Amino acid sequence: MQSSSSLAPVAPIIFLAVAIAAINWIDLARGKGRTSVAYPLALLTTLVLTFWFALDAANGETHYVFANLVVVDPMANVLSAFCSLGMFLTLIYTRTYLSNRDMFAGEFYMLALFTLGGQLVMITGNNFLTLYLGLELLSLSSYALVALRRDSRVTSESAIKYFVLGALASGFLLYGMSMMYGATGSLNLGEVFRVVESGRVNTTMLAFGVVFIVAGVSFKLGAAPFHMWIPDIYQGSPTAVTLLIAAGPKVAAFALIMRLLVEGLLPLAGDWQMMLVVLSVVSLLIGNLTAIVQTNLKRMLAYSTISHMGFILLGMLSGVVANKADGAANAYSASMFYSITYMLTTLGTFGLILIRTRKGFEAETLDDLKGMSRRHPWFALLMLVMMFSMAGIPPTVGFYAKLAVLSAVVKAGMSWLAVVAVVFSLIGAFYYLRIVKLMYFDTPAGEEPLEASVGVRSFLSLNGLAVILLGLFPAALMNLCYQAIRATLAS
Repeated sequence: MQSSSSLAPVAPIIFLAVAIAAINWIDLARGKGRTSVAYPLALLTTLVLTFWFALDAANGETHYVFANLVVVDPMANVLSAFCSLGMFLTLIYTRTYLSNRDMFAGEFYMLALFTLGGQLVMITGNNFLTLYLGLELLSLSSYALVALRRDSRVTSESAIKYFVLGALASGFLLYGMSMMYGATGSLNLGEVFRVVESGRVNTTMLAFGVVFIVAGVSFKLGAAPFHMWIPDIYQGSPTAVTLLIAAGPKVAAFALIMRLLVEGLLPLAGDWQMMLVVLSVVSLLIGNLTAIVQTNLKRMLAYSTISHMGFILLGMLSGVVANKADGAANAYSASMFYSITYMLTTLGTFGLILIRTRKGFEAETLDDLKGMSRRHPWFALLMLVMMFSMAGIPPTVGFYAKLAVLSAVVKAGMSWLAVVAVVFSLIGAFYYLRIVKLMYFDTPAGEEPLEASVGVRSFLSLNGLAVILLGLFPAALMNLCYQAIRATLAS
């Protein structure tokens, strides 16, 4: 742990900023009417970032940069590597979809890279304002992506809803941060931690600040009852944009919770943990029960996301027991593991949905998956693997992720909460297995071919293989998460 005047620890983020500017300039210089080079350059950028962050994570060092505004620790490097990998796969999976809808343009890739930049700033923020700036960079880019198809009334309506609700949530979060600043006199997370721990603060102002911060973070995570935007945005956005919003940002949202609630407000764990108990139970309830009645595939997956965010919150609320943080590393690493594996499963699920689409046709209803096993047995098998992982059925990684979180909850002495989570998971298994039933036991609706390049097919296959292998051999990734969380808590 050291304060650094060198820019080396944040060199990957600087590289991304330079790459965005360079890609934008090159794309504009080529002019309209020529094939955009933004796609291959964006792919190269995200691939370089993935390996760069992975190498930095192997060092295991913690650096504070820009007068402690930014922290680059093992957790930041691991999460940044997975967010970069997620963006790389997102760009590959969406290539054909964008071309078929006249969206294969530099604007999409510029905004996509800006969302990645927002995620990286959120992950490395060590100050309330740094975290807020990263969040707004991600949010504003996402609003623009949702509205990218200006000729579509549905996407325009979704973008307006997203913008209005997002602005409201950002206001909650910013107001909560201002309350914390008023109570502690600092915006630095470490300093806030020390002041709150000392007890020489206005407890009423702290309580209000925690409430607003938890509300703002819950919206960004998509936890109920702050989930209103997720179903409409998932359904109304182009599927390529839905994938971009559904995958990497959830990992960044986990980092936001870690930075704000753990690194900054851990002495107030007794307050925010009770809020997370309510949020997690309501998310599991609303997410799983409402998903059962959905016929739109993307809307069903939106409610599925809400239930999965409930599981992430379960791990976060299990770290401190009786004002002791002995099991914090296990609990928080379980949530980190869950967020990463959820991202991988989401990428595979939406990647398979994207190859079912074609020009003039959106694979958005459950009926569009009927008989998929007869026409495309390999991709039906991959979708089965993704649905089993979402449902938490062994030997997929989703089973181990749920088991790790539930173990942390039980060790925290909240067995009743683990029982509630198991019951709702069993209910949720219904709508995942319904998709399997449609693919394997129903008559095909048509004989349309899948539109997927060799590269897309290969990466989807690797994606499915990763979901299986991480379920069979989860120790390496789980240990990586544990060591990263330990380093963060120690700093």
